[in-house]
Amino acid sequence: MMGSHTTLVIDACFHVISYLLAVGAIKGGLSKVLLTAKSWNLAQSQHADTIADFADYAGAPEPTPAAISSFTTGAAQAVPTSTLGQRPYTAWYRVWERTTKEDFKLEMYILPFLLAIIVVHVWGTKRNRSKAKTWMRAHAPVLLQEFAQVGYTVPLASAEDLAGPAAELAAQQALDKASNPDTMLREKKGDEFQTYATGRQNVAFVDFKLTLAKRFNPFMRLGEHLIPLFIESFPAPQERLEATAYVFDGQESKVAPAYGKGDAKKVSNSTFDGFVFAVVHKDVMKRLRDDRYDLSLTATRDHAKLPIWTTVMSESAEVTDTLLTPELIKAINDAGDSFEALVVSDQPMDQPKTLDDTKPRKRINLSLKLTSDYASTLPVFTYFLRLADHLVSSAHFRPEALRRIKQTREERIAKLRKADDEEKAEERKLAADKLKKEQRDAKLGRLSADEQRKFLEKERERNAKKGMKRSTVKA
Repeated sequence: MMGSHTTLVIDACFHVISYLLAVGAIKGGLSKVLLTAKSWNLAQSQHADTIADFADYAGAPEPTPAAISSFTTGAAQAVPTSTLGQRPYTAWYRVWERTTKEDFKLEMYILPFLLAIIVVHVWGTKRNRSKAKTWMRAHAPVLLQEFAQVGYTVPLASAEDLAGPAAELAAQQALDKASNPDTMLREKKGDEFQTYATGRQNVAFVDFKLTLAKRFNPFMRLGEHLIPLFIESFPAPQERLEATAYVFDGQESKVAPAYGKGDAKKVSNSTFDGFVFAVVHKDVMKRLRDDRYDLSLTATRDHAKLPIWTTVMSESAEVTDTLLTPELIKAINDAGDSFEALVVSDQPMDQPKTLDDTKPRKRINLSLKLTSDYASTLPVFTYFLRLADHLVSSAHFRPEALRRIKQTREERIAKLRKADDEEKAEERKLAADKLKKEQRDAKLGRLSADEQRKFLEKERERNAKKGMKRSTVKA
């Protein structure tokens, strides 16, 4: 009987507390509800521990719920129900019901701008690729005629194909694949393309670089056109071809060890005298002289056979007469304003700082503006590829003509050797001073305090006498 009464009391208390919790939730006291629930759990656990100590109680009346105040009900009913300016609650995936066009106003301004940038970038990149491939298709026949390999694909077939009955067809397919103009170019950047050619007598290899406009980035392109208007040191942007041919100059065995051995044809002597010679457009003459050390060694003169807008930069008149052939003059006239420079040099482009930099490295440079029609520049381009043959056969001058050229190089070498000797002497002096100081410190450390004092006094006297002698000599 006592147990049932106790259970009724506990249930009644639980109902009362639950009712109070509900009222507290209606009033919005969520924190109080949590605190009350926590207190109830604690009280219930304590009651479970002490339930054995309860006394007998008479039948307790059933608790009656308290009447809900009209004020509380009215307050609950007075909660505003308008959804003006609020987000309706919908399922998480029904985004269109919770958003409006005003939420994406910023994106409406940004997305068209980004789309325009992407479209311009894609168009500019494709336009540059198309222009580079057009140049390659126009010049590939000449390159394939002069070189065994053009591009970075070696024309080789597999051993199985060559051993089969269709060996000739396989070799031809490999050659066609390597000779495809569309695969000869390599894209380094969106505005820079490169290719390579090798396998020719007197020429080790040739590097070609196409520099195009930054059509894929209108902001950079606009800046490149505006900066030269205010800063003279920045040249105006120009689409151009830059080609550099590195000649063997008798170094076939070092550059290509297998060249001329075995059953292959023996090669003739490919050496020629070193000098600097150039035919340049007058618009780029000052920039080239300032940027290139080798052209700073030359004298600039106009030539009667050349167009008025070109000039000759040469170290010797005999060199000019030998290299300025009728074919070159005609090719330059045909190229017109598309021609920028043709340089033959054995000196570095940057001013040498060490003796190793003064070693001759003979090469031929060609610079041409890119135009829509390459028919006018093909003659000078072809002459550039064959110029090494003319140098090997004709560029051997009298000692009197080379005396001035060698004197200029020897003067530069003497200056560098003197600077190198002075630097080495300074290093030896510093090393000797360091050794002398170490010996002095070691000797001073072995002396007693009185001996150290006497040693330092004598050292000061010697230094004072040396200073007096120096002042007397200067006076």
